[in-house]
Amino acid sequence: MEIFWIFTGITILGLVGYGLQIFAVRSYISHPSLNSGEGDSLPRSFPPISILKPLKGLDDNLFDNLESFCMLDYPEYEIIFSLQDFNDPAYKVARKIKDKYPDRDIAIVVEHCEDGLNPKVNNLIPAYRVAKHQHILISDSNVMVDKYYLREISMPMNEQGVGLVSNLIKGVGGRSIGSILENLHMNSFVMGSVCFLDKFLKMPCVIGKSMLMKKRDIEAIGGLKAYKDVLAEDYMIGKMMQESGKKVVLSSYVINNVNHYWGIIKFINRHTRWGKLRWKIGGIKYLSELIGNTVFMSVLPIMLWEPSKITVSFALLVALLKASGDFYIGRRAASDLNPFFYFLSPLKDIVIGLIWFVPLVSNTVLWRGHRFIIEKDSVLFPCPENGFWSWRYRIANAIREHLA
Repeated sequence: MEIFWIFTGITILGLVGYGLQIFAVRSYISHPSLNSGEGDSLPRSFPPISILKPLKGLDDNLFDNLESFCMLDYPEYEIIFSLQDFNDPAYKVARKIKDKYPDRDIAIVVEHCEDGLNPKVNNLIPAYRVAKHQHILISDSNVMVDKYYLREISMPMNEQGVGLVSNLIKGVGGRSIGSILENLHMNSFVMGSVCFLDKFLKMPCVIGKSMLMKKRDIEAIGGLKAYKDVLAEDYMIGKMMQESGKKVVLSSYVINNVNHYWGIIKFINRHTRWGKLRWKIGGIKYLSELIGNTVFMSVLPIMLWEPSKITVSFALLVALLKASGDFYIGRRAASDLNPFFYFLSPLKDIVIGLIWFVPLVSNTVLWRGHRFIIEKDSVLFPCPENGFWSWRYRIANAIREHLA
């Protein structure tokens, strides 16, 4: 019985933290007309912007995602689609976009770049090199926006000392169980954590799906090449930008991350990789994610003690509270998730809770067909796939880390 009360206390602490996340999200997404562009009645400048779009493979809804950037209501901008080779199926999509919008300033850069181990940064380096404008926007290929996006994200750049602007992201378009779970997680844990860290702890958590910066500020922190061997290049860019004395602003303008047909395995693999990333960056602070997973903490007494009336009832109550909170955040962010899908939220949290332990015993990640060793601050090193020495290194490294 003592185990139950210990986990009950931890769960209540987690619920308090989750309540603060909801409050933080509400404070950022406070007006239904947030994405309407009504703020443009104020005098301001509109600096020319180079939009860098690294492409790799056929993301869900790729054509429509890219096309949305051709319909932006903004005075001057260019779009640079960047790929590693002409055989990438995304090249044909980029070509169709360029042909459909000949009046837009669109360039397609195809260059095999192997400057580092991070494939996204390798994709960005050639595009960054040819960008014409001083304001650089890095935007992922699975992002879809409306016409006011550039006006809204560029607004904080009028303020003195701002070095980087990122956005709130919501998952949309779930048509498979993996995509639904991913969108539930993005619209609860990810959005809530980003808002909480920014509002209460003044710790910017930059998500690389949307990052607006100035070239001179990027160069001041080493340029993109400084992050070529880092898994969490977005987080580290935001961290270094803040340490350089520049403000990192979280825009309340919500953009869409389109996920249509993810499988369960893709969902698990993605969050296993993200968990390892956060463990290597946060260290002991990574424990807060486990404590904050209220559903998982409330279920542990059932597994560690016994399924009784009080333990099961408490777990069901917590699951209902968490699902209700996720539903509220989803409605606040204008999510397109079916309300019934929020009953899957507790199941998703249990899966995430089990994944949480993996980074404690493994320090390798499989990313786009390559396995890497991930070290402090998510720095990557190549990992041999085969042979005795690869296993010896993994086991020895794990022992060394946990005895240090």
